[in-house]
Parts: sequence; structure tokens; C-alpha cells
Amino acid sequence: MINLIYGIAGTFVLGVFAILFGLSVKGIDRKISARMQWRIGPPLRQPFRDVRKLLLKDNVLPDNAVPWIYNAAPIICLASLITILLFIPIGSIPAVLGSSGDIIVVLYLLIVPSIAIIVGGFSSGSPFASVGAQREMVLLISYELPLSMIIFTFAWAYSVLYPGIPALSFSTFEKYPIWNQFSPIGMFGVGIFLIIALLVTTAEMAKIPFDIPEAETEIAEGVFVEYSGRNFALFYLADAVKIVVLSAIIIAIFFPYNLSPWLSAYITLPHWLWYVVDVLFFMLKVVVLSIIAVTFLRTALARLKVDQIVRIYWFHLFIAGVAAMILIALDTMGVL
Repeated sequence: MINLIYGIAGTFVLGVFAILFGLSVKGIDRKISARMQWRIGPPLRQPFRDVRKLLLKDNVLPDNAVPWIYNAAPIICLASLITILLFIPIGSIPAVLGSSGDIIVVLYLLIVPSIAIIVGGFSSGSPFASVGAQREMVLLISYELPLSMIIFTFAWAYSVLYPGIPALSFSTFEKYPIWNQFSPIGMFGVGIFLIIALLVTTAEMAKIPFDIPEAETEIAEGVFVEYSGRNFALFYLADAVKIVVLSAIIIAIFFPYNLSPWLSAYITLPHWLWYVVDVLFFMLKVVVLSIIAVTFLRTALARLKVDQIVRIYWFHLFIAGVAAMILIALDTMGVL
């Protein structure tokens, strides 16, 4: 009973936290992007205003839509992203639903938001949305391979270095940080994987240069062209939560460090306050990663074509990933 109450309360708190913080990150992203382009930009609270305005509008159901699928897609998209957060530690707070195979669960759940967007686009009956849904499928197929290479390479390395431990658990990455496991050669491979992970984050967010599913100037918002009102507000919230989720995954794998173990030797604070410090540090890392992976790229680059994106992920990043795998494997086996 206690575990059930903890799970329900944790889900509610994480959901509210992810939505509010994600909208704040969107505001920061828009403001920094505007400054980079010598514009004033919207106020930081503009994403909250956008959501409020959308929630006050009525849903418009297209004549050719499949109603129950069309209305369920945004709910599934947002719910699946919040569910992912239940498997990821936030600062020094352990994951609500952590388990030995939680990274595998996260990999599966990461597909669900894209599937929801695809199904929602097809169910709307719009030709623009159908083209956007097809592009979303291409994007999903493109970045899943490099992402899987990262996860399973690290899991194999941990299973060799620490036999018997749950190699696919975020708690393992927290206990044995990946940067501490290899020589400089292996760390170079980890650095390559970090760059790949950041580029996967940009594609997962469908931001420029990988925003082909929406492409306002080509297919008029694509998959979201027929969505409005509360349904579009849910997709908007899902987009905000997604940057928190993706950044949290990168943090849990590559930067699982907290301030409390270092500062507690010099500063005395109540135990509960250290959790607050670590959560604030986690939030800072999310903001920094979002600026690097989303803001800079979408401001500095133009939209790529579909074939260019496939080529980048299935050729260039695949080759880079294979090179990183070889470096980490040779280092793990003690060859280098």
C-alpha cells in the first residue's frame, strides 16, 4: 500500500515538475535563440501563456478524422514521457520505478511519443499531416540505431568490468560514472558517443535542422496541422516535457554527478536540503544541455532534407559509433 501511494504521489509530483520546468526551459530556449539573432524575443513566461490560450480554445475535429485515435494520441504522447521520468533519478533522488532493466524500458518508451505523433497525424485525415507522419517515421528509424549503439556498448562494458551488477540500470551509471572507467582512449570513444547522444536529442525533439515532420514552410506544421485547442496544448506540453526527459537520460548516463557528496565535506546543511541542492544542480544541467543540443543548432543551421538526415544517422554517425565501440571495447578488454 505504501509503495502504491509513493508511486502515485511520485508520478504526480514528477509530472507537475516536468511540465513547469519544461515550459521554463522552452522560454529560456526562445529567449537565447532570439538574442543570438539580435532580436528581443518573447518573455520567458510566453510558453505558459501559449498553453493557457490553447487550453481555453475548443478542439476542432476534422471531418475525415478517426475521433478516438485523433483525441487519444496527444494524451498517450504526454503520458508516456512522464512515465519515462519514473525510471530516471532526479539529482540524488532515486527513480520512483527504478529496476535492473530500466534503460531497456526507457528505450521502448522513447518510441511511444513518436508513434503517438505518427498515428495522430495519419488519423487526422489531412494530406499534410500524412506527409509529416511519414517523415516522423523516417526520423524515428534514423536515430534509433545510434542511440541503441550507445546503450548496449556501455551495458556490455559494465558487464565486463563489473560482473554480476545490473548493467542496464541507471543506478549502475550513477555508482560507477562512465568517465571513470576507461583510459584516455576509451574516454575518447565516450566523447564520440556523447556527441551522438546530443544529436539524437535534437532529432528526438524534431527541432531544426531535423524538423522535417513539421516543416512549416513546406507542409504547414505537418503532423500537427489539424490539431488545435486542448489537444494541441497536450502536444505542446509533451514537447516541453520531452527536453527534460531526453536531457535527464543524458545526465543519468554521462553526467550522474551531484554536488552534495563534494560540498557536504565543507558545508553543513540539513539532510533534506542537500536533495534540494542536487535537484537544482540537475535543473542547471538540463538547461545547459538543452541550450547545446537544441538552441544553438536550431539557431545556427537550416533545415535538412529527408535523405540528408538518413545519411547523417545511418552513415556518418553509424561510422562514428562503430569507431567509438571499437575504442571502448579495446580499452575494456585491456588491449590498449
